[in-house]
Amino acid sequence: MDAQAVAQQIHEIVGRALTGSGVEVDEVTIHPAGRRRLVRVTVARDLTSLDPDDHVSMVEPLTLDEVADATKVVSRVLDDADVMGRASYTLEVSSPGVDQPLTTPARFRRNVGRLVSLVVGDAPVTFRLVAVGPDGIRLENDPERVLPFTEVTRARVQVEFTRPGGGKER
Repeated sequence: MDAQAVAQQIHEIVGRALTGSGVEVDEVTIHPAGRRRLVRVTVARDLTSLDPDDHVSMVEPLTLDEVADATKVVSRVLDDADVMGRASYTLEVSSPGVDQPLTTPARFRRNVGRLVSLVVGDAPVTFRLVAVGPDGIRLENDPERVLPFTEVTRARVQVEFTRPGGGKER
């Protein structure tokens, strides 16, 4: 089985195991690392408990304890499922870093309130993300306009050491 198929299988079985924990699988990648393989599982806040009409509330990032608990679940599931076969591997479980590109509506939704750099068409812009709905995003420069996801070519969160209202970077 190729690495992409194994990654998809891991995504599915770990996703089922994490159901109800407040944590979900965001991404699974497998990379060769010498004789071993590096299995990276990125976990993020589960958004299913959010009111579907709430497009503006900030989503709390995962705590270190939540990531540690998810790591235990992922490790147990991989051992029990034997999805990696006899090949040795190194498991890495983490939450998304600020360098993770915003490529899905869920990734955008988890970053409401954050400063983001976008490429819309060919034009780079940087504005605060004020809302994310099913059809697109709203930015602070024009909060009434919905910018469809399809018009965003590239997006990343910008690091802020202080935020409006005195909040710290999360």
